Amino acid sequence: MSRETSEEQLAVTGSLAHRVPELGALELLLAVARLGSLGAAARELGITQPAASSRIRSMERLLGVALVDRSPRGSRLTDAGALVTDWARRIVEAAQAFDAGAQALRDRRDSRLRVAASMTIAEYLLPGWLVALREGRPDTAVSLHAGNSAAVAERLLSGEADLGFVEGLTVPAGLDSAVIAHDRLIVVVAPGHAWARRRRGLAAAELAGTPLILREKGSGTRQVLDSALGGLARPLIELSSTTAVKAAAVSGAGPAVLSELAVGEELSLRRLVGVPVEGVSLARDLRAVWPTGHRPTGPARDLLSLTRG
Repeated sequence: MSRETSEEQLAVTGSLAHRVPELGALELLLAVARLGSLGAAARELGITQPAASSRIRSMERLLGVALVDRSPRGSRLTDAGALVTDWARRIVEAAQAFDAGAQALRDRRDSRLRVAASMTIAEYLLPGWLVALREGRPDTAVSLHAGNSAAVAERLLSGEADLGFVEGLTVPAGLDSAVIAHDRLIVVVAPGHAWARRRRGLAAAELAGTPLILREKGSGTRQVLDSALGGLARPLIELSSTTAVKAAAVSGAGPAVLSELAVGEELSLRRLVGVPVEGVSLARDLRAVWPTGHRPTGPARDLLSLTRG
C-alpha cells in the first residue's frame, strides 16, 4: 500500500483532527490568498519559505486537491484553493473567538484570589507575601479567610478558596501540598511564672500533666502538641486565635504553647520567657495546599512561588 493511499484512508476513517488541516496551515493559506505570494505569507507568519511550502504540500496531500499554483510571478489559488480558503476563514474566525473567550476566562480568574490560611501563617507570614504579590499583580483583588487548618481544608474542598496554607502534621484528605517553611512550637510563660526560672528542660510527662493555655482542636498547633504528648495535653483554657493565647500567657494566666514565629517580639522584650522541653519534638512543616489534581494557576501560582523566595 502506497503512502498516498494510506493517507487517503486515514483522511476518511480517522478522527476529525486527522481529517482537518491544522490551524497554522489554514492561517498560511489565508495569508497566501491575501498577499499573492507564498514568500510574503511566510514572512508575515514568521516562518521560512521552505517551511511554508512544506506546510502547503502537506495540506494538499491531506485534502487530496491542489490548492496553490506557484510560479515566478507569485502564488495563485486554484479553484479548489479558493473554496477551501472560504472555509478556512470561518474556521480561523471561530478559533479567534475561542481564543478571545479563553482570554476572558483567564482575565476573570486573574482578577481575584481567594486565600485561606491557618492563624499563624495568616498573621505572621502572609502579609509580606501579599505585599509582594501586589507589586506583580496590582489589579488582583485578594480576600483572606483565617481559620484553623480544618477550616482551611473545608474552604478549599468546597471551592471557596483558590489556595490554602496549613500548619498541621498531616495533609487533609483531598488536598495536594508543598512544604513552604519550617516552624517549631515552644512553651512560653510570663516572667513571673515559676517555670521562667527553670534551668532544666521540662520532661514530657510534666508538660502533659500541667494545664496549658491552648489553641482549639482542629488547629495545626494543637495537632502537633497532641501528637507529641500522645493526646495527653490538658487545657487550662482553649482559645481560637494565636493572639488570644499569647495575650493570656502574657497576663500570667498560665503556660502556653505557641509557634516560634508568633512570639519573637514578646521573647525579645521579655514579656514572655521560653521554657526548654526535653524528649519532645515540637517541629512542624508549614504547607501550601490545594485540591488534589488542581495545581495552582494564575495569581495562586504566583503567590505559591513567592512563599519559596
